[in-house]
Amino acid sequence: MDLIQLNPTDLVVSLGLIVVAIGLSATQKLGLEWSIARGTIQTIVQLLVVGYFLAAAFEFNNPWAVLLVVAIMLTIAAIVARNRVNQRIPQILPIVWLSLLISTTLTLVYINLLVLQPKPWYEPQYFIPLAGILLGNAMNGAAIALERLTSSLNSNRLEIETHLSLGATPQQSVALYRKEAIKAAMIPNLNTMLVVGVVTLPGTFTGQLLSGVYPLNAALYQMLILFIQLFATLMTTFLVTQGISRQVFNSAEQLI
Repeated sequence: MDLIQLNPTDLVVSLGLIVVAIGLSATQKLGLEWSIARGTIQTIVQLLVVGYFLAAAFEFNNPWAVLLVVAIMLTIAAIVARNRVNQRIPQILPIVWLSLLISTTLTLVYINLLVLQPKPWYEPQYFIPLAGILLGNAMNGAAIALERLTSSLNSNRLEIETHLSLGATPQQSVALYRKEAIKAAMIPNLNTMLVVGVVTLPGTFTGQLLSGVYPLNAALYQMLILFIQLFATLMTTFLVTQGISRQVFNSAEQLI
């Protein structure tokens, strides 16, 4: 089954739904008109830029070009995750960036060596999409974990300081809050795995079906995606919370 190719005219026609949505917002006085319009414009511009950029990377088919694309994606993901945290924490951006790098690298190396085994290893068709999926999911997990951890530390200062005064180490005093932050970050992944194929059809699965891939093959790829997302997100949140929990104490082991 061949993929139905879309052209600019098809895109213009599909924008009719956006016009209706804006009209509905206006008639119901929801105040969403500008947000919908801005979101639509950003979607078009960003995806067109990414499309042309990735087309060049695919055409060039060079390991350095592929790694450059992934590095840019990694940096943007780290900045976005950092910006979702209200509190100012020392070295938060390097911690998030390094955590995303480690988790994504470990996952891609494992999948490339033991599962997909593409030739060459940097095959853009696999490397870039998988990196993007991992970074996007791990970024959200890191943001949730950071927000939960920093909020817990701020609202439980007295309890943490009490533990410290009784002889607990800094890591022992915040261990419970780290666990809670990691668990909160993992909820979206776990919920998705519980209802996948029953309540929802994830984007990778539906995208492959639309492109003509045999349903069973699409299902297998979706399983792979869910497995690597779970691992990468857990690894990222573990590293991020560990790094942040070390930054919130000074050299005298006092909560700052």
